[in-house]
Amino acid sequence: MIVDGHNDLVARRWRGDEVRHVDLDAAGEADFAGGFFALFVPSPRPGEPLPGPSYALPLPEPIPTEEAARIAEELYDVFRALPVELATGPEDFRPGRVAAILHLEGAEPLAPDLSTLEPWYERGLRSLGLVWSRANAFAEGVPFRFPSSPDTGPGLTAAGRELVRACNGLGILVDLSHLNEAGFWDVARLSSAPLVATHSSAHALCPSTRNLTDAQLDAVGASGGVVGINFAVSFLREDGRPDEATPLEQIVRHVEYVAGRIGIDHVAFGSDFDGAAVPQELGGIAGLPKLVAALRAAGFGDEAVAKVTHRNWLRVLGDTWRPRG
Repeated sequence: MIVDGHNDLVARRWRGDEVRHVDLDAAGEADFAGGFFALFVPSPRPGEPLPGPSYALPLPEPIPTEEAARIAEELYDVFRALPVELATGPEDFRPGRVAAILHLEGAEPLAPDLSTLEPWYERGLRSLGLVWSRANAFAEGVPFRFPSSPDTGPGLTAAGRELVRACNGLGILVDLSHLNEAGFWDVARLSSAPLVATHSSAHALCPSTRNLTDAQLDAVGASGGVVGINFAVSFLREDGRPDEATPLEQIVRHVEYVAGRIGIDHVAFGSDFDGAAVPQELGGIAGLPKLVAALRAAGFGDEAVAKVTHRNWLRVLGDTWRPRG
């Protein structure tokens, strides 16, 4: 069974774009049991990284709360129309069906006074990314730069700190992917839940702003959290190039690195399907068995494969979704 940390199927369907990776009809044969389905309020596209040795893409301007809330309602309608089960507990993930965690990728749709957070929770929200890279009322994210440190700006705002505490209180997972390093450490100090990055990779192997440094990885492991390895080729490759001819072994080496640094209990899949260019050899959901085979070829045994493909996610979800004081 495979549980995945991130996909952008909802935004792709909302835009009317062709679905490239998340073919739900292929889920059964691929043992895909679902995972985090993002509601992402898009900005104008920031562009694609250039094929040269470095890049720095400017971030879009912040989106006003009212506009983001309106678009999030439309995205929610698309989400609820999908042929999936809403996941609000780890037991909702079972072989033979697809369960979806309702995830806000960027907190822009929430009122800064948090008056709309509990209504979203009642609708099924169980995971929240404080930012999608662009700044908002709660935090600042990382711009898309290579090579670069994720230490690119200030930490959480006062509203952001209150949002973390409120998510802990309700039992909503706080996702650290897209958050800058100062914000990461603010969450690490504040949160009583395991630290989770749903779709990030190892900065030591690919020095993109979107990847986690060794110190950040260590903090995730020490908290009992999980890193979902992002399959985006520009976050996998040592040269940062958006080359879809990238082999599956590039994903495996990030899994190996994180497992070697903080333990096999703290690494999982975080594909970024339908939100990024992934290895052509993988293709999408239908190719996931090839990735599992590549893990086995690299020496991962049955227990390790089970942890990476689903058990680590189910463990951290069970721990995180318990309300905390």
